[in-house]
Amino acid sequence: MGHALIVSAGTNANEYLAKHIQELGYARPVIVASGGEARRQLGDKAFEVVIINTPLPDEFGHELGTFAVEKSQAGVVLLAKSGTADQIAGKLQDYGVLVLGKPFSALQFRQVVQIAASCYRRLATLQAENNRLVDKICQLRLVDRAKCHLIEKEGLTEAEAHRRIEKEAMDTRRSRGEVAQAILE
Repeated sequence: MGHALIVSAGTNANEYLAKHIQELGYARPVIVASGGEARRQLGDKAFEVVIINTPLPDEFGHELGTFAVEKSQAGVVLLAKSGTADQIAGKLQDYGVLVLGKPFSALQFRQVVQIAASCYRRLATLQAENNRLVDKICQLRLVDRAKCHLIEKEGLTEAEAHRRIEKEAMDTRRSRGEVAQAILE
């Protein structure tokens, strides 16, 4: 499992949250008491789940929730008193922050953390796919530039330039991107 960050100022709450997080398989969660320290931790380390127990000493916590969603792929859970939770849930859900009203049962807490963790894993899968597609687009652009170079400098047609890059890639067991880079150099 990944890492969990608990942002909470209450000692009793920290013990309760840490105990249930560890039961879900998160070994030794990072526990901080303020929003400022949480922001530093989010900049230094990748977390799968961030749990914010409001209010915090330096801020309420909803700003930290939106910050965590924008700056990381972590699933974010905000714990707030029931009345407050009802008021801010709509706004925070637009950002992807899960809001759980206090008091809550251990089962409810575990379920919301599992939902946040599954959101993290889904985002990680989408990010990996996005990175793969970006790499493929870059390779296609490189091959197109190499084709243009062959057309301009050697007078080949587009089909001949394409065939030359494909053949050299097969013959030398390199990718078309590597062959295109060599042609451009």
